[in-house]
Amino acid sequence: MPPVRNAVDALLIVAVIVSAGCSNERQLTVTATAFNSTRAQTDDNPSETACGNDLHPGRRIIAVSRDLRDQGLVCGTEVEISGLDGTWVVDDVTARRHEQLIDIYMGRDVKAAKRWGVQEVEISWKPDRESRARVRLAEKER
Repeated sequence: MPPVRNAVDALLIVAVIVSAGCSNERQLTVTATAFNSTRAQTDDNPSETACGNDLHPGRRIIAVSRDLRDQGLVCGTEVEISGLDGTWVVDDVTARRHEQLIDIYMGRDVKAAKRWGVQEVEISWKPDRESRARVRLAEKER
């Protein structure tokens, strides 16, 4: 019986290695700025995101440039940002002029946003099936 157990163990190890190699996690280095929910920094409705949700202090929200949205960073995507704890959620979109940019929501704390300034960060995320399909469609249209 021990040889069968060893074979099972070997198969489990191979399965773990294969599944780890098949991760669809994406990583990218982007420019990161910070924003606040004020009319001066947003539009006429500073408490509503482009994804249609309420924006209020305490939420861990980022806005993404449209080119990042095309890469799978769509509304609801969870993102990890180097240098920041926890998970952030894509819930807004930046102005059209931006590329390779995320904008980190800092509530009404304008001083904290100014202290953040402009930084290069690495982000990682796992695109869901629907966003991967949109990316493939966008690539075909190019």
